[in-house]
Amino acid sequence: MSRQKQTDIERRDFLKTLGMAGVATAGAALAGQAQAASAEVPENEATQSSGYQETPHVRSYYDTLRK
Repeated sequence: MSRQKQTDIERRDFLKTLGMAGVATAGAALAGQAQAASAEVPENEATQSSGYQETPHVRSYYDTLRK
């Protein structure tokens, strides 16, 4: 009976290890995707400045509204 118990314990430890390895692999894959997604910046957003800018064509539009 001792041999049977030893086999059962080894099998349980093996299955626990497989489960932990699967969780660790999934966690690493998700962490890699999150890091890659946050690092990407579209080129057109990087070159555009944020905020309001009053350019000549905007100024001419405002002038047409006042008349």
